[in-house]
Amino acid sequence: MKSTTLDTAHPLSDGRTSAAPLVQALRGERPGRTPVWFMRQAGRSLPEYLEVRQGVTMLDSCLRPPLAAEITLQPVRRHRVDAAIFFSDIVVPLRLAGVGVDIVPGVGPVMDQPYRTAADVDRLVSRPLTDEALEPIREAVALTVTGLTELASANGDEWVTPLIGFGGAPFTLAAYLVEGRPSRDHLAARTLMHADPETWQRLVDWTADLTGAFLRAQVSAGASAVQLFDSWAGSLSLADYTAHVAGASTRALRHVAGAGVPAIHFGTGTGHLLPAMRSVLVDAGMTDHAVGVDYRTPLDEAAALLPGVPLQGNVDPALLAAPWPVLEAHVRDVVRRGLAAPGHVVNLGHGVPPETDPTVLTRVVELVHSL
Repeated sequence: MKSTTLDTAHPLSDGRTSAAPLVQALRGERPGRTPVWFMRQAGRSLPEYLEVRQGVTMLDSCLRPPLAAEITLQPVRRHRVDAAIFFSDIVVPLRLAGVGVDIVPGVGPVMDQPYRTAADVDRLVSRPLTDEALEPIREAVALTVTGLTELASANGDEWVTPLIGFGGAPFTLAAYLVEGRPSRDHLAARTLMHADPETWQRLVDWTADLTGAFLRAQVSAGASAVQLFDSWAGSLSLADYTAHVAGASTRALRHVAGAGVPAIHFGTGTGHLLPAMRSVLVDAGMTDHAVGVDYRTPLDEAAALLPGVPLQGNVDPALLAAPWPVLEAHVRDVVRRGLAAPGHVVNLGHGVPPETDPTVLTRVVELVHSL
């Protein structure tokens, strides 16, 4: 397994992002203002995103470096958020490894076939993700970091807004592969996990190394933090997560542990898994880390489960469409509860809904910064 170290021109090494509020909060500090960014901030809620995406498929937009960089920068320009999140999709590493996958509008990622047998998995794991295939990712990240540096200079900012590298957790990638498409209960994936644990292990080890290489490419090109996103881990019991999934997530993060970048581990419906998800970060050697909390678990309760651990979250996305006094009271409550943790990054408890009014997000950023 390869790891990575930062060169002297990396934004964390040369000081451009090391004093940014996001980086400080992920290191368990309380910066002068509470940092805030939004999952899915680069996307369908922005008219400028819809304009540049016209006639371009989702996966193609992820793999055209100038376009991916532009989309990543859009919410930073508009909302003045404290982090950019690299515009991509969790299935991009599958596409780069030669797996037949497409993102079908209104459905989500759809595979060329379900991969449910030992022979199916044998065919998958024989496909390496090469450094050459990751070149569009490195190029897009480098363009984004340049854009963020220029934006900070134009605004007279004291620091450059850090870029967060993005990767899907091994279980979520494996679940898509086994199911062949999005699923509510991930029954086929959970069945394979128990019916053929050896095949399951080979599958999640492979997806772990795909995600690890994907994260490593982003970090080496300039990402100042990473987030491992486990969309479907909430469908698992604690016992299944610990026995069949946590080790693969640890394996993925070890690809970037040597770089010293902070890491965030987030999943949906994972209130019962929060300590186990924190253990993944520790076991991977991610010295500076935070656990993302979805909208179901109040942050003070999460802090009690994770003493001494910085937290990220957890504004309920549904309230973005509520009257402003309702949303304002909720954001204030989230910030207040977040004081129970040593560091807090305000975010949503899931992604920005596509119908969200962008001006509401800007107003939330201004509110959080005022607090």
